[in-house]
Amino acid sequence: MFTSFISFIAISALFGCENDVNTGTICKNNPELCSDLHKDSWCRYEKADLIKKRYTLKHTPSPTGQQLYRHLINLENYSKCIELAAGVQHILHPERTNDRIRAYGLSAQSLAQLQETTKDSTDLYLAYYHWTRFNDEKAQAVVLNAEKKQQVNDIELLASIASYYQKFDAKKAQQVYLHVFDLSNEDNFNPDWLLGLANTYQKTNDLELTYLLSRANVLMTEHKVSEQKMLRLIKNDEAIKSVLDDQAEDLVDELNSGDFKTSSFRLMFMRDKSAL
Repeated sequence: MFTSFISFIAISALFGCENDVNTGTICKNNPELCSDLHKDSWCRYEKADLIKKRYTLKHTPSPTGQQLYRHLINLENYSKCIELAAGVQHILHPERTNDRIRAYGLSAQSLAQLQETTKDSTDLYLAYYHWTRFNDEKAQAVVLNAEKKQQVNDIELLASIASYYQKFDAKKAQQVYLHVFDLSNEDNFNPDWLLGLANTYQKTNDLELTYLLSRANVLMTEHKVSEQKMLRLIKNDEAIKSVLDDQAEDLVDELNSGDFKTSSFRLMFMRDKSAL
C-alpha cells in the first residue's frame, strides 16, 4: 500500500485544493487513499486530516519537504489515535475492533516506511522531524546550521531551536525566542514561549524581565501562580510590580496584534546588546 501511495505522488499532476473536497468523496473517487484506514467514526478528525493530506500529495508531482513533514505528522496522529481505539473492545460488533487493529498495523507500517525513506534527508523540515523524533545528531546539525545562517523562518521550528538552546546557552536562546516573537500573531503564538524566554532571563539574573514575561503568560493563559513567589522575583517591590503588570498587559496586546517586532518591548528585551 505504501509503495502504491508513493507512486501516486510521483506520477500525478496538481489538482485543486483538498479543503474543497469532502473526505467521503475523496475515498469514493480515490479508494486507494482510504483502503488501509478504519471504517467507523473513531479518530474522525485525525482520519480526515490524513485523507486530505494524502489527496494533496497524490496530486502534487514533487512534494516539498514541508509537505512530507506535515504528512508524517498527520500519519503519526492517526496512528496514535487508532492504536488507542484498537484497544477498545466492541461487544456487539467485534469486527469493528478487528478493523481498528488492522488499521493501526497498516498505519504503523506506513509511518515506519516513510520515516525510513526520509531519515537521511537534508531538507530542513524532514531533518527537524528526525531530530525531534529520534534525536538524530546529523539531522540536528542540519537544523542548527540553517538557523545560524538565518535560513529558518518557521515559527514552530524556531521555537524548538530556542528551547534547545535554553538548556545551556541562555543568551542564544534569547536571540532565537525574539525571532519567534517577531513572527508571532494572535493565531500562532504559544504562551509557553513567554515562560521559555522568562527562564533565560532568570538564568542571566534579569528578574524584572523574568517577572514581566511570566505575568504576560498568566494574562494569556489565566494560569494560577503564587503571587508571593512572583513578588520575590522583584524583591517585594510593589511599585515595580505595578509598572510591570501594566507593561505585561501592553506586551500581550503587541503579541496578539503581531506588532512585537516594531514595539518598544523588543528593544527592552535586547538591552543586553552583547547577547544579540
